[in-house]
Amino acid sequence: MSNQNTSDLIEAYLKKFLEEQAAIEIRRAEMAHLFDCVPSQINYVINTRFTIQQGYNVISKRGGGGYIRIEKVQISNHQAFLASLDQLFEDYLSENDAKAMIQKLYEEDLLTQREGNLLSSLFSKQGINHPDDQRIRAQLMHALLQRLSYEN
Repeated sequence: MSNQNTSDLIEAYLKKFLEEQAAIEIRRAEMAHLFDCVPSQINYVINTRFTIQQGYNVISKRGGGGYIRIEKVQISNHQAFLASLDQLFEDYLSENDAKAMIQKLYEEDLLTQREGNLLSSLFSKQGINHPDDQRIRAQLMHALLQRLSYEN
């Protein structure tokens, strides 16, 4: 199995359980054994695919009885959600983080699929072809989140 494929399998496995329940607890070593990979592969998947931008809160307890708890963030108020997204970054925003935020805005019905696809294109490296692209992307995302909060 390739690393990319293993990461996708681990992500799909965890998300399947998260569809049925709001939170899950896993043990890194047990997951690594299940997927025949090193524990750092589990860390990689959790750190890159279960972020707050993607709607997840991760709590990690280390030690002998350690575990990783992954919770779906419950969003009851769009204004609070938009404000919390806006506080996740200041002056710089990567393309991957911007795309994750756009995906979450779509999942929360704050953007249509078409709007999300258009924004993803605009926030891409091709859309912002400038040496200071992360700063420009951050300014645009702040403006987008502020504008969306006015409409709710």
